[in-house]
Amino acid sequence: MNALPTDLGRQLDELLTGPVFACDPAERQAKLLAVLQGELSYAIERHGPYRRYVEAWPLDYRSARRIADLPYLPVGVFKADPPLALVPADKIIRTLTSSSTTGQSPSRVVLDAETSRRMTRGVTSILRDFIGPARRPYLVIDTPESFSSGAQMGARGAAIQGLRAFATEIVCCLKSDGSDKPVLDEEKLLAFAAQAGGAEVLAYGFTYVVWQYFVLPLRAKGIALKMPNVRLLHSGGWKRLQDQAVGREAYAAGVASLLGCSAERVVDFYGMVENVGIIYPDCAYGNKHVPAFADVLIRDPLTLEPLPAGRTGLVQVCSALATSFPGFAVLTDDIGEVIGDDGCPCGRRGLYFRFVKRVPKAEIRGCGNIESRRERATAA
Repeated sequence: MNALPTDLGRQLDELLTGPVFACDPAERQAKLLAVLQGELSYAIERHGPYRRYVEAWPLDYRSARRIADLPYLPVGVFKADPPLALVPADKIIRTLTSSSTTGQSPSRVVLDAETSRRMTRGVTSILRDFIGPARRPYLVIDTPESFSSGAQMGARGAAIQGLRAFATEIVCCLKSDGSDKPVLDEEKLLAFAAQAGGAEVLAYGFTYVVWQYFVLPLRAKGIALKMPNVRLLHSGGWKRLQDQAVGREAYAAGVASLLGCSAERVVDFYGMVENVGIIYPDCAYGNKHVPAFADVLIRDPLTLEPLPAGRTGLVQVCSALATSFPGFAVLTDDIGEVIGDDGCPCGRRGLYFRFVKRVPKAEIRGCGNIESRRERATAA
């Protein structure tokens, strides 16, 4: 199979090295459309069934004038086993697998070295815009075992590892007690908080883990920390909290009160394994912003036509980062709403949107609960 064309690789590098949230919307759309068209040409040369799918699309992707007219895949196709791959088996270095409930199949995507590097660059550039480039003490609201290196790594571990570039030191404040439920390491947590004081601190935890094993135990003991400059990022796990009637505002307020910071410093981000390398953190005004190397569309659940800003519908995510699998345009089973294109009070340019909910009765995808499996090199 041919390597990624030089011109396409250069265009991808330009997207990743350019401004993340400062592009003119029309210019961003034009550049991204050209890259996605190039990636589609690359993909159909490498995967026969995908080529037939693209060729059967009502509109030739090469003549598309907007990203909304490009062929997209329903998220369910990524449950195929073996997973869809645009690279030979001996080039696959990792397979990411979303969690799934009993009896349901997980999504699987494969990464080669180039896609893996782009994924890391994408996440890092997005986070740098939100939290700055400086390194700082890093509090992990999880156990050391959750991100230890090995043949498999879950979502919590993958997210924890993704923030290491911003850390001067890493301290885990949960520990294993021999069961499948972690417990709070109170001594280690209080020592970390005392040392940090008013300094800038980074913290991360899986949404449900933070609430169940951090917030509730601290509340029960009447402990409140004093870290006004901590910034806590969290992702995934909202389904369990919704079952406990914990909403997003109550969550942010509850976590912030125990950390001793403002609720604005508790930041949720949206992401999914099929859209690897792209995360959508909330800005100070509760909006999720689309980076230069991605796009988000909202489609009518009945007609699948693209909807204007202000209408809720199915979220379609687009990414230029993955060339090891056909994840360029994916129609999810999430409901969202585009708020606008430019004009967010936070100052970031480009499209911004809000996640609303999962489609009723949709499978619980476990979007962030990723397991990663290193693949042994085998012949194609």
